[in-house]
Amino acid sequence: MHTSTTSTVPLEPWSATELAEATQGYWYLDQVPQGEIKRILTDSRYAELGDAFLALKGERFDAHEFVAQVAEKGCQIAIVSHPVEANICQLVVDDTRLALGHLGAYRRAQHPQLKVIALTGSSGKTTTKEMLGSILTRLAPALITRGNLNNDLGVPMMLLELRSEHQYAVMELGASHQGEIDYTSSLVQPQVAGILNIGTAHLGEFGGRDGICRAKSEIYHHIDPAGTSIVPAADDFTDTIRLAVRTEHCLSFGQGGEVFATDVELLAQSAVFTLNTPQGSRVVNLPFAGEHNVHNAEAATAFALAMGIALEDIVAGLELAQGAKGRLNFIQKNNHLLIDDTYNANPTSMRAAAQVLAQQQGIKVMVIGDIGELGDTAAQQHYMLGRDLVSVSGIDFVVAVGEFAPATQEGARSTQYGKKLQAFLNQEQALPLLLSLIKTHQPQSMSFLFKGSRYTHMETLMADLMEKV
Repeated sequence: MHTSTTSTVPLEPWSATELAEATQGYWYLDQVPQGEIKRILTDSRYAELGDAFLALKGERFDAHEFVAQVAEKGCQIAIVSHPVEANICQLVVDDTRLALGHLGAYRRAQHPQLKVIALTGSSGKTTTKEMLGSILTRLAPALITRGNLNNDLGVPMMLLELRSEHQYAVMELGASHQGEIDYTSSLVQPQVAGILNIGTAHLGEFGGRDGICRAKSEIYHHIDPAGTSIVPAADDFTDTIRLAVRTEHCLSFGQGGEVFATDVELLAQSAVFTLNTPQGSRVVNLPFAGEHNVHNAEAATAFALAMGIALEDIVAGLELAQGAKGRLNFIQKNNHLLIDDTYNANPTSMRAAAQVLAQQQGIKVMVIGDIGELGDTAAQQHYMLGRDLVSVSGIDFVVAVGEFAPATQEGARSTQYGKKLQAFLNQEQALPLLLSLIKTHQPQSMSFLFKGSRYTHMETLMADLMEKV
């Protein structure tokens, strides 16, 4: 299974006894490896001497096929769900996927002093996590979820990276099916955990927002009883979310909550606001654009306060925070501004990005790819998106690319601004239009914002345009 999950930092080693104890497995033919095991990994390409290769099995792959190959590369240990023919020590377990979870939970249990935050939500997870990372890493070493390692495989992989110097961990938990967050939060054992919002991401898998709310509310199941639950105060599902809370301590953020922003001033690439908390109020100069990022900062503040962080340290961390790659990154190229928001997309974040673009200079062009995981509602959601995006005052052009571009165009045409939107089935067809827009509007400056679900690779179209401007 090929994911870039390998850490570059030396990890705490394992012994053969610990591996067997954590996974409840047995060493095949009593062949027990000697010496320290430096890391556990699932990507056969990186397996080498000193590693334990864990053979995962999915619907479309079975890494047991690579065990002999890693043995040839000098790797001497494999964790398998059935013995295979290879010259390698084999730890046989019931299910390698669950064994990975057991290993992550075992490593977590070895760090009882660790203070852990777990968070989920339909949008804003990554940015809120980065803000928390900025707050906490100023104070002490902290383990922060990397990339999209937020599922039933990614979460235990992150826990395997815990080291004795870590004082904090911020774990992002994603939900692609019911029960997944219950499982990952049981591994993480957080003292502080909560939901950012209930949106429309992954609508297809859950058959509606009620299902999404149920799935995400599982994050409250495994909080330390003496810990704190974090809830959004102004979400459509706030009342339902509160019913899932099991801890005595609860902290809410957003309008009507205990942590909230006032006097918000949205600037082109940043925001200034007063942050109000039970610990007092402070002015924050946030280096992120858009109202949605002010909400993310409210959430990050609530999580950090619940962790016992002083308000001064929270403000300092927020003001130093940097966005993740592909999350509203501003790139100036000659006369033009390109905003890279290509990391991912859902209907809520698409609309938020449009508001950020509307704040920029010159002719404003929004370039969007399809949104995935919307199930049966996909065409309807794209229709509504087209209708809403062309109606945003200040946006001059919308360029929709992908399978659902025609549905997006239909939505645009249901308004008086239908001519603002052009639809293309692929990026190759869209590029000439973008170039002609630049040519037509010379010498005026232009601002382009690129966004789409991960699989649409909108960053490719952005790179192609940058090469030519």
